[in-house]
Amino acid sequence: MVKTAEEPKADQEEAAPILEEQARVPVAPPPSAGPVNLKETVVCINRVTKVVKGGKRFSFSSLVVVGNGKGQVGAGLGKAKEVQAAIHKASAKAKKDMIQFPLVQETIPHEVVGSFGAGKVWMKPAAPGSGVIAGGGVRAVLEAAGVKNILTKSLGSSNPFNVVYATLEALKILKTKEEILKLRGK
Repeated sequence: MVKTAEEPKADQEEAAPILEEQARVPVAPPPSAGPVNLKETVVCINRVTKVVKGGKRFSFSSLVVVGNGKGQVGAGLGKAKEVQAAIHKASAKAKKDMIQFPLVQETIPHEVVGSFGAGKVWMKPAAPGSGVIAGGGVRAVLEAAGVKNILTKSLGSSNPFNVVYATLEALKILKTKEEILKLRGK
């Protein structure tokens, strides 16, 4: 049996719709991938030395901030023998320990002070166009969380670990106007 030139075209036309249908089926990300569109920022990396009988052993600790830019943020501390492993561990811990807080027109709803250890962070809402007036760890947390306009001041310890966790404590305290009215019974 001899095939004509038109028969293979017919086979190709039948095969094409099947491929198009398969291409339209959305493929879900693997469950271990975690939330998508997260912004990761490495705040600091410390080299730690342990003196032992045979000499010195080096390891690394890292502080990573992760946020979705829509009022969710988390911070994590990771320790490992290599820098990349420490960052990966810190990132995984930060994704696991994320907190949610209210955003009102790209700023926080009210003034707040958070403290952790010897670190204190004061935050105040700012007018649109002010930008993020913050430094170091506070800036990393607020940018990852999606805050665009805010005034901050770091008081007490300048240790990045204390400052980052003090910022997270301050964000946990925030309440919306509706929540405050509900607490007052109005």
